[in-house]
Amino acid sequence: MTIDPPVLSPVEPTSRIASLDVMRGLAVLGILAVNVVSFALPFMVYDDASLSPFAVTGANAVARWTVDVFFHQKFITLFSMLFGASVFLVGGERGDPARGRLLRRRLFWLAVIALIHGLAFWYGDVLLLYAWSALFVMLMRSMRAKTLIGVGLGVTLALGAMQAIATWMMVAGPPAVTEAMGQGEPQYTAAMVAEAIAAYRSGWAGAMGQNLQSWMFLQGASLTMFVFSTVALMMLGMGLFKSGFFSGRAPTWVYAALIAVGGAVLALLGVLEWTEAMAVPNTDPTRGLAGAVASFPIFVTLAYVSLIVLATTRGLAWITAALRPVGQMAFTNYLTQTLIMTTIFYMPWGPRLFGQVDYVQMWGLVLGVWALQLVWSPLWLSRFSMGPLEWVWRCLTYGRRVPIRKGG
Repeated sequence: MTIDPPVLSPVEPTSRIASLDVMRGLAVLGILAVNVVSFALPFMVYDDASLSPFAVTGANAVARWTVDVFFHQKFITLFSMLFGASVFLVGGERGDPARGRLLRRRLFWLAVIALIHGLAFWYGDVLLLYAWSALFVMLMRSMRAKTLIGVGLGVTLALGAMQAIATWMMVAGPPAVTEAMGQGEPQYTAAMVAEAIAAYRSGWAGAMGQNLQSWMFLQGASLTMFVFSTVALMMLGMGLFKSGFFSGRAPTWVYAALIAVGGAVLALLGVLEWTEAMAVPNTDPTRGLAGAVASFPIFVTLAYVSLIVLATTRGLAWITAALRPVGQMAFTNYLTQTLIMTTIFYMPWGPRLFGQVDYVQMWGLVLGVWALQLVWSPLWLSRFSMGPLEWVWRCLTYGRRVPIRKGG
């Protein structure tokens, strides 16, 4: 049966799936805990804490350990999977030309918004990568759920294995191999970090110059390399949606097994990352094992998903009720996080605290934004049927003004 998009789209309140909204809410809040470092410090510090202007010891080490273990890569993985599900929700089967056109328009405007977001505000934008990756995934939306899951999960695990081997080889491989791999890595210094911080704090022109350099570097890598892992995750998400996994139709033992496996990986990662966090700076006491285990965030993400599905479909919906409004406004909340953080750190109308906030203080800002979005999302949705930026995106997609007030 063909659904006429102007009458009903997958983001209408009448067709929303509670577990998907809760997952989106968790994902958009979770990625802020990771992204805050990219707002507050130069991009080269993101993966290399040794370049940080702050000593990553004591409370700072615990703050960074918390992000690395429970958040890093777990929520962007979840976000990518959910975007794959939304490609099918919007576009339907490939035999539905009306919804196919709607999907293409939606992705076009997403790319436009992404360019504004990345170039005018923050280089770490992921929306352009999603629009680009979805162009490939949209061609696969009539595949069987088992095929999508098999290919998506298989490629994800294969890429994770490649990353794990490379990470281990960089530390514990033969000296000749380690030296050769190290020569291909960018060489950043503390002086470069200090120069970038000074540029961000110098004013709007300096901040935007640094942002443009970082945007070109990151988006180049995203559109040529990260697209492979993102397409695979979107395929997996689409397959899990079509199979009914996200809506609780899988047997309970499947969710329990995924929670057990993800919990075991999380526990191992926690121990290994703690060993590294407490070690002498610039040493690797795990000999690359922590990085190798961290290459498989998919197991932890699937455990998080399973917990949410069980909570929302097995009579525990009250546990996740607070996250659902945040997820219904995930697009608005994601972009609002950028506006808040860039205002704090380097926009001319803010206090310009770039390079001045350590990891513990970053957590204070993250918790503040979480509280704000957990409060404002249900308040907004009590009067309106969607978030303000969801409304803008939908109007652009449909080419006309659509109602936003409830009952409108």
